[in-house]
Amino acid sequence: MSFAKLHYYLLLTLLILPHICPAQSTDLFQRIDSLLTANNPHPFNGTILIAKDGKIEYERNTGSPVPGKKAPFGENDQFVIGSVSKQITAVLVLRELDQHHLQLQDPVRKYLPELEMSWADTVTIHQLLTHTHGITALDKPLAYPAGSQFNYSAIGYQLLGEIVAKTSGKSFPELSQELFLACGMKNTFDPNLKKHKKLVKGYVEKEDGKLHEEENPLEEFAPAATLISTARDLLHWNNALHNGKLLYPATYKLMITPYATRQHIFLGKTDYGYGPTITDTNGLIQIGQTGYVPGFVSMDYYFPQTKTSIIMLENTAWSLNDLSKTFNYHLQTLKFIKQALLK
Repeated sequence: MSFAKLHYYLLLTLLILPHICPAQSTDLFQRIDSLLTANNPHPFNGTILIAKDGKIEYERNTGSPVPGKKAPFGENDQFVIGSVSKQITAVLVLRELDQHHLQLQDPVRKYLPELEMSWADTVTIHQLLTHTHGITALDKPLAYPAGSQFNYSAIGYQLLGEIVAKTSGKSFPELSQELFLACGMKNTFDPNLKKHKKLVKGYVEKEDGKLHEEENPLEEFAPAATLISTARDLLHWNNALHNGKLLYPATYKLMITPYATRQHIFLGKTDYGYGPTITDTNGLIQIGQTGYVPGFVSMDYYFPQTKTSIIMLENTAWSLNDLSKTFNYHLQTLKFIKQALLK
């Protein structure tokens, strides 16, 4: 999808797409309640939040920080947000662009001269942001010519984290913390700051069919996958990002412009901007991301025509041999919301 087409859809559907009326909301929330409370050997264990115009319309915590226990989740319990982290890193890069500290077509070596491989002279910041760089390891040649293919990866965003540290003169944890505070995200942290006092443990299904606590090396992968947050904080994030509080309008347009397309394993055809994915379903635009790290399953999507946010954070991961099942509750809830918005 070209940016011109995306912009056309956004303008047109602002006029023709209805908001969810109260009756539709009631039906939607009842469907979600039924999904979450159905007798299932693999129950949802986490938090779900739906908001419109920045106001929470539905919020539910299901299960316990320790699966199977009775103690409920607290409002400020924290989760690792997986690849939702990438759009935060992308915003840090684009804010550096707004301050003229970097250019998107700059080669990586301009900021990371210590890299030894020759691809550092040709791979650009744009290609890191769009997963079109071809890097598989810092000490290996490119898997394909930079810019020629899409291959979803974490390594590009790890490099972006290093680049913004160079251009800003601040560490990635410091820079991201400034951004979180500007958004009112008081319970969101880079794990390297060691301030995540209410982070729940993550659990994965093992070969015995039971959940086991999973230890994650959180500190190494913050720019790509291991930032820590809450559902309410991610709502603050959506409100700030999509309402012009973080980026110049032209830069925000760059962020949500589709640059690459992927046949996603369970989402189907998906376009990628700088950080988030952009999906068009019969004119309904959806911006955001799913995320997974061992023990944590996440989803954060924003529908700009109705200013609707859907955020789901879970600390259990079932059926890792089939990610469509791992994300079962997230995908079903997303389907319900899209059906309601398209009515």
